[in-house]
Amino acid sequence: MTVEHIIAFNAVLMISILSPGAAFLMAVRSSVSNGRRAGIATGFGLGLMASLWTLAALLGLDALFALFPFAYTALKAGGSCYLLYLAVKTWRGANTPITNAPKAQGRAFVEGFLVNLGNPKSMLFAAAVLVVIFPPGLTAMEITAVTLNHLVLEILFYTACAFILTAPAARARYLRAKPVIDRLSALLLGGLGLKLLLQR
Repeated sequence: MTVEHIIAFNAVLMISILSPGAAFLMAVRSSVSNGRRAGIATGFGLGLMASLWTLAALLGLDALFALFPFAYTALKAGGSCYLLYLAVKTWRGANTPITNAPKAQGRAFVEGFLVNLGNPKSMLFAAAVLVVIFPPGLTAMEITAVTLNHLVLEILFYTACAFILTAPAARARYLRAKPVIDRLSALLLGGLGLKLLLQR
């Protein structure tokens, strides 16, 4: 494994993180609705689970899912239901004013963790990228380095988002557009949940 491999992985990873999805929506809503600390905690949860999917892919969990498809099906169904639950909750709360009471950091962390836990597509994406970018036969040290690199990049990204989105001007713009943003977010989350549930 070389530095070029890590650079290529990070480039693809950043494109993946920036693409609209359940994780990014969760980070945005948590930061603006519940404050900077909650946003950072959500990012830690999202990042930890995402990096664990990368670790699982490096260790060959995708092959295990191929051998035991019922395990993948169960995880996919659970993840779909959680995304649909978030969609309904977001839609119903679209017109609810945001209170100043911050969310507990532990709860924010768990919610972020569960969003990425319920998305085995993250692991399948990681597996596909890893096969293309990294040479076979990585050592335990190299696997650890790739996993930690993924974790650090996710945490840095979501921490930066939390600082940007909790700035007074950004928060004020969000609050004005909250009903529209929340309903669009709910539609996207619901669409992702249904897609995950119906895909074979």
